[in-house]
Amino acid sequence: MSHFSIMLVPDSGQTKTYRLSKAKLKFVSLSAISLILFGFFGVYNLYASYGLHKNLDLALATIQKERQNFVAQKTNFEAELKAEEDKMNVYARSLGQMQARLSRLDSLGKRLVQSSTTLSKSEFNFDVKPAFGGPRIPAEHSNNDIDLFDQVGFVDSQISALSTELVAVDYLLQNDVDEQSARPHAWPSEGGWLSSNFGVRTDPFTAKKAIHRGIDIANRLGAPVLAGSRGVVVYAGKMKDYGYLIEIEHGYGYRTRYGHMSAISVTVGDVVDANQLVGRVGSSGRSTGPHLHYEVRRNNQAIDPKSFIPKS
Repeated sequence: MSHFSIMLVPDSGQTKTYRLSKAKLKFVSLSAISLILFGFFGVYNLYASYGLHKNLDLALATIQKERQNFVAQKTNFEAELKAEEDKMNVYARSLGQMQARLSRLDSLGKRLVQSSTTLSKSEFNFDVKPAFGGPRIPAEHSNNDIDLFDQVGFVDSQISALSTELVAVDYLLQNDVDEQSARPHAWPSEGGWLSSNFGVRTDPFTAKKAIHRGIDIANRLGAPVLAGSRGVVVYAGKMKDYGYLIEIEHGYGYRTRYGHMSAISVTVGDVVDANQLVGRVGSSGRSTGPHLHYEVRRNNQAIDPKSFIPKS
C-alpha cells in the first residue's frame, strides 16, 4: 500500500513529516473540497436570502402604498356618497314641503269654493287634477335615475296650476268687502300692551342690532288672539322662529301674521271676521315670554303695524 508524505518545514525548528495513505489523502482532499463547496453554497444562500428579503420588503412597501391608495379612494368615495345622500335628502325634504304646501292650497281652495256664493264649483273643482298638454319633446340629456327630480318638477307644476286658489281668495274677499274694510284695523289681542316696536331693535337673544318686522304685544298666557280684520286663514301651524303661527289673507294685498301662540283656534280655509278669536297668546318659537308677535304685510312687504291698530 503506497503512502504519501507531507512535510512541514518551519522557518526555525524541526521539520515535521506526516505520512498519509492514499485512502486518507483522498478522504482529506474530498473533505476539503466538500467544505469549500459547502462554504460557497452557504455564501450563495446568504446572498439569495438577502435578495429575497429585499424583494419582500419592496413587495410589502408596494402593498402598503396600494393599501393607502385604496383607503384614500374609499374615503373619497364615501365622502362623495355622503354628499349625494345629503343632496338627495335636501330634494326629498323639498318634495315633502312642496307636497305639504300643495295639500294646504288644495284644502284652502275647496273650503273657499264651499263657503263662497260667488265662485262656481264647476270652474274651481279642486278634486280634478290640473290639465297639462303639449307635444312630447325628449330631453337631450335624459336620465332614468332621477325620479326624485321628476317628482319635484311635477309637484312644482301642480302648485303653479293651483295658484288659481290664491286668485280665488283675492276674488272672494274683494267681492265681499272694499279696500278700506280689508285694511287691518283691530287690536289683535284681548288686552295687553306694546312691548317691542317695528324696525331696528336690540335682539333679546344676541344683544345685537336686528330687524323686527312686526310688533310685540305682551299679555298673559292664554289671552285671546283676535283677527285684525275680515279675511281667510291661509296658514295655521308651526313655523321656524314664529312657533305656532296664523296667517290671514284680507284681500287687496293685505296679510297679517300672529306668532308665538300657545294654541290655534282656526284652520286653513276658515273665513274669519275682525275681532274673531283665532288663537291664544303663548311663548312658542323664538320667544322670551308670553306675548303676541303681530305683523302686517302688503304685497309681501312688512309694514309697521302701529299704523293699523287703534290709538289707545
